[in-house]
Amino acid sequence: MSIRVAPSADVAEGAEIGDGSQVWHLAQVREGVRLGEGCVVGRGAYIGTGVQVGRNCKIQNYALVYEPAVLGDGVFVGPGVVLTNDTYPRAVNPDGSLKSASDWDAVGVRIGDGASIGARAVCVAPLSIGAWATVAAGAVVTRDVPAHAIVAGVPARRVGWVGRAGHPLRQDGQHWLCPETGVRYEEHDDTIREVVAA
Repeated sequence: MSIRVAPSADVAEGAEIGDGSQVWHLAQVREGVRLGEGCVVGRGAYIGTGVQVGRNCKIQNYALVYEPAVLGDGVFVGPGVVLTNDTYPRAVNPDGSLKSASDWDAVGVRIGDGASIGARAVCVAPLSIGAWATVAAGAVVTRDVPAHAIVAGVPARRVGWVGRAGHPLRQDGQHWLCPETGVRYEEHDDTIREVVAA
């Protein structure tokens, strides 16, 4: 395998790009980024300084992934998604002077393995999105999302559960059933888990 970087992409010398990854036209990958194997960074996407991206992730066109975001393996970040890093943003200090990097502490979004963030969603840091969760297109996420949750709206709220195949689960008695794989889940704490056959 090899790395493919479009001629118009801007990849910093200090960025680590995993084998088999692709960085498309006009994308910017900053210094200190670690992009795992088999990733795709779409046209015009921005990946901020020091962002950590797992294997087999897709960061679609014009997504903005600001540091210090951490993405697990197999994460999907849809077109135009924004992962923020400043809870109380200001261009200037109270005295009117322009803020510099030392005038604030970046906070990040953590996304678990297999999770998907729909087009134009905004994730307001600091927060965590659990493994295999789905954030609906256009949602504004302002608090942590449990693993396997489907969240939608402004602000985002849980509207269902989702399995690893990405399909919403259907309630089947006391369990939840994936219509694609037939896997059964049960609610446990603030999330769900696969039912293990006895």
